[in-house]
Amino acid sequence: MPDLQIHPSWSPLADLALLSDRHSAALVGKDGTVSWLCFPRFDSPSQFAALLDPAAGHWSLCAVGCTAVSRHYWDDTFVLETVFQTRTGKLRVIDTMALGETKDPHRLGAVAPHVLLRSAECLDGSVEVEMRFQPRPDYGQVVPGIELTRGGALARNGNEQLLLTSPIPVVVQDGAVLASAQLRAGERANFALQWSRQGKTALSALPGTEIERHLETTAAAWREWSRVHQTYEGPYRDQVYLSGRLLHALSYQPTGAIIAAPTTSLPEEIGGERNWDYRYAWIRDASLTMRALWVAACPDEAADLFTFLAEAEASYEPGKHLQILFGVGGEWQISERILPHLAGWRGSRPVRIGNGAWSQSQLDLYGELIGAAHRLREQLGELAPPLRRFLVAVVDAAARHWREADHGIWEIRGTPQHFLHSKLMCWVAVHQGVDLAERLGAEHRVPDWSETALTLRRVIEREGWSRRAGAFTQSFGSTELDASALLMSRVGFLPPTDPRVLATIDAVANRLTDERGLVRRYLTTSGVDGLPGGEGAFLPCTFWLAEALAVVGRVRRAREVFELAAGHANDLGLLAEEADSATGELLGNFPQAFSHVALINAAWAISQAEERAETDRINSGAPMARRRARRPSGSRGG
Repeated sequence: MPDLQIHPSWSPLADLALLSDRHSAALVGKDGTVSWLCFPRFDSPSQFAALLDPAAGHWSLCAVGCTAVSRHYWDDTFVLETVFQTRTGKLRVIDTMALGETKDPHRLGAVAPHVLLRSAECLDGSVEVEMRFQPRPDYGQVVPGIELTRGGALARNGNEQLLLTSPIPVVVQDGAVLASAQLRAGERANFALQWSRQGKTALSALPGTEIERHLETTAAAWREWSRVHQTYEGPYRDQVYLSGRLLHALSYQPTGAIIAAPTTSLPEEIGGERNWDYRYAWIRDASLTMRALWVAACPDEAADLFTFLAEAEASYEPGKHLQILFGVGGEWQISERILPHLAGWRGSRPVRIGNGAWSQSQLDLYGELIGAAHRLREQLGELAPPLRRFLVAVVDAAARHWREADHGIWEIRGTPQHFLHSKLMCWVAVHQGVDLAERLGAEHRVPDWSETALTLRRVIEREGWSRRAGAFTQSFGSTELDASALLMSRVGFLPPTDPRVLATIDAVANRLTDERGLVRRYLTTSGVDGLPGGEGAFLPCTFWLAEALAVVGRVRRAREVFELAAGHANDLGLLAEEADSATGELLGNFPQAFSHVALINAAWAISQAEERAETDRINSGAPMARRRARRPSGSRGG
């Protein structure tokens, strides 16, 4: 199969599968190559980065002479099984990152040992297995010292060490560890890669039986988490469950932070420079994620995520702007820099680490935080005084800053604008702040907040609507469309039946979609973002369109749009951020939490629309057509 011979830095993103221990992540391709791995955190410097450059390190394990490949995750887990077919036999490789043993499914990965497991078994005939381990730490900038050890090889890099366990004799050649063996039916070779700090943990090769035990306990832990957390019953149940598990896989267990994606600099346009590091926690994404977890998983996890956000912003000074993103440990400064030595995926440069957007002003964050607090008000219980004071300050900040221009939801790097979505979310902050005032001990602020909410409503309706465009537009006074306007009904600003809402949905569907029917965020030709080149269609925005259509009762069309977007997932169900409008190929960092969040929320909107239609049918005396969707209520213990 020629496609299996393509180097990871050129192969389709759809070939990648995610492995996670809720501390860090690895990506493995259909060819058996781990082309991306960061230890010990999602945002740590990579150990393997062949995804971005052939010389930046990898770990391959595959069958020689492969003619066909198939793969799947074990049910309800992130344990990957890949089967390689050759002319002489069949090889199964099982890959996962060990979670460690814990009896509490709410603490999945709490004792993860930072171990990547790979087990190869010949299922039929005989197969030649090849293994190549070539670590290149710090984004390929370091060639570590490698020494053979009992049962494998040890790679040292400064204060880090990687120990490879190999049941097959290995040799070291040109900074890589090589091994090959002939396996016959029923024979198995178990491999492991352990990480530790120098001097912290004495590493030794793992016996094959211990590797198998880790595989079993990891699969069991994922399944127990799924059993306890996932009780949604409604349309697209399998996709919703996978998306819920993915969001958990992209969460950093020690803090609850959820990263946008486990990768950096996978481009929004092949060969372009819209390449960003997404291995951080965005307040906006987290707010939308909490809404999705409320549907697809346990509200307790959503509450943990909110606690992380509140603690990360704990040093917020009234009068200043909220910070938009943080490191997974709550770090504030995420300085951006370019790695010129890396060629980039398909030559897309520059490759960046860090994210300069951390210092931008984005006014919609006030509404995202207050909206999250409002949605989780039952799970959060009685708020501690510091948290109450913080949330009051956030509402006050929205009331104070809403007149300012900002960089908006899309983090433009051009001139700040008066973005509609930013004003809308400031309205959410003050409007829902009024509803939360008693719980916040801020009843005295209600008159001011109510007056501000009324003023914002009038301004948004007057300045955000364009007669010429026939829609709510990207920014005040503009005729440019923006898919974020689809969220107006979701946040309760206007009823779904408002003619302007319907007109905006139609405008986006007719003028902001590509030939495939996928939705663009906005038209980059306007120059609003200050960047050259273009980008693909945005899969989260396509799910937003499906959600908006469902909310206004166009359920059949909502399902069509949903299935169009969901159909761009790879064979494992994973979605990137964007899709190429010409080819449909996945683009952008992968897998993308935002896309899966939008999938969950759109599925829930469809389920609710169908429930409303059922109720109408029942009230009219017609027979029930569908089973009602069920969202879990309250905490489900384990």
